[in-house]
Parts: sequence; structure tokens; C-alpha cells
Amino acid sequence: QVQLVESGGGLVQPGGSLRLSCAASQNIFNFNTMGWYRQAPGKQRELVAAITSGGSTNYADSVKGRFTISRDNAKNTVYLQMNSLKPEDTAVYYCNSKKVGRTGMINYWGQGTQVTVSS
Repeated sequence: QVQLVESGGGLVQPGGSLRLSCAASQNIFNFNTMGWYRQAPGKQRELVAAITSGGSTNYADSVKGRFTISRDNAKNTVYLQMNSLKPEDTAVYYCNSKKVGRTGMINYWGQGTQVTVSS
């Protein structure tokens, strides 16, 4: 059973910063990819950023240049540094990990952490 536990969400003013953390219950090298998704009220869940086991990253166009995903293998933790936050970044942020299983790709999700950007 894989557990992903997010932390670091909260209320921040526009232009501010937050750092989200996702702690995994097992070695993150077990996963092909780890990432962050977000879901705003009334909208579909969308990919924000992802990082592979080899360290390659990709970002949604809306966050490029403002967000940075990173990983600490020793701590089995993935981070999302969010700078220059905008009101439209308000959403529940979910940690995700993907692993190839016998029947295909398996997704694991955290419980989510709320990020609110408001003055």
C-alpha cells in the first residue's frame, strides 16, 4: 500500500510563495514519475508539474517560470516550490505517483492540500 502525504498548503497573498511537500511511504525510485496535479472548483484536475525517476521535469504552461518541482531521494519526498502566485493558482493540490504494474500504469494519490491565493 502506497501512501502519499502532502503538506505546505495555505493562504497566501498574490505574488507570494509556498512550498508543497509530498512524503511517500516507500522509496520514490520505485515510481516512474511523481508529480503534482490541481483541481479548482468546477474544473477538471490538471497536471501542474512532474518529475521522472531520472530527474526530467515538465510543467503546465501556466506555471512555467514560476513553479519548480524537485525531489529528495533520501527523504522519499517531492517538493513543489511555487513563486509569484496568482489568484488563478487557487486549487486543491494533489501529489501523484505512477508505477508500471502487471496490467499497466498504476496511479497513487495523496489526500490533497488546499492552496488559496487571495488578498
